[in-house]
Amino acid sequence: MPRLNRIIETALYVKDLKEAKDFYHGTLDLGVMVESNVLVALNVGGLNTLLLFKRGASVQTKHLSGGEIPPHDAHGRIHVCFAIDAKDMGPWTERLAQAGVAIEGRTEWPKGGSSIYFRDPDENLIELLTPGCWPIY
Repeated sequence: MPRLNRIIETALYVKDLKEAKDFYHGTLDLGVMVESNVLVALNVGGLNTLLLFKRGASVQTKHLSGGEIPPHDAHGRIHVCFAIDAKDMGPWTERLAQAGVAIEGRTEWPKGGSSIYFRDPDENLIELLTPGCWPIY
């Protein structure tokens, strides 16, 4: 039976692309790979892509030279978790504080690992997680 290997893209839908890009690129240091008036694609650790779509800009089918992309969009406070090294939890906490980003929660997981939680400008819940919580990380 064929299997899925990993998640390549995760998408968030934002009200202001510039503000969201400034947060993810400036505060979280994700590299910008593609930028347009409806999308910013960010490099997450050289392994994954975080797509920021302008909310409402993808509700119609997009016809491209190579095919088409069906409509998509979302509203609400979505959750995304980024993996970090355990040694980087302190520096990340300091970096967020310096950027004026409030940490809303902290968790020490029973099987190991720890998390901090904070919000992006669209109030999506962002988590930074150290190894141990999941058997895959």
